[in-house]
Amino acid sequence: MSWIKEISYENATGRLRRIYERIKGPNDNVDNVLSVHSLRPHSLVGHMTLYKNVLHNSNNTLPKWYLEALGVYVSHLNKCDYCVEHHSAGMKRLVNDDQKTTAILKCISENQFEESFKGKFLAGFHYAEKLTNHISSITESDLTPLRSAGLDDGEILEINQVVSYFNYANRTVLGLGVNTDGDIIGLSPNDSDDPDNWNHD
Repeated sequence: MSWIKEISYENATGRLRRIYERIKGPNDNVDNVLSVHSLRPHSLVGHMTLYKNVLHNSNNTLPKWYLEALGVYVSHLNKCDYCVEHHSAGMKRLVNDDQKTTAILKCISENQFEESFKGKFLAGFHYAEKLTNHISSITESDLTPLRSAGLDDGEILEINQVVSYFNYANRTVLGLGVNTDGDIIGLSPNDSDDPDNWNHD
């Protein structure tokens, strides 16, 4: 599951067990990216709070499938196969169109977005690449193309937070050797109207 000791759902007690009850999926499954926090339940709470509010919150105005696509792209740039696999499945479910999903994944793998994306969606991918690979060179002027493409500042913040979250998650996964063994791929806390509902079903 990872390179460090973890506490399974079956062996969890106290606060950790209560958190696991909130986030578990079918058959009491807890994704490995979450169970890797088990020795420090407070960091699991932090991870889930950030993840749920950044990606699965109904106050976001950009489409959730697009935010998932940005996450897959960031994970691809960071060579985080774990997150690519999980969030490609989540994106596919949201897009609900196999041909469109295949085209998006092709764009991501080839780092070529112009054929499938225009306007603000295209600008978001360019910003995601710079925020991931060239963070030290970003200046205020990098927001100009986003605004020119039609993104308002709230949407820019949404993109920034999704990209930043996935860079965090990728480094958690890669830095601790988290794998998909035992995971149910593509589950997520889909009740976007309730930020406290972390259930993966």
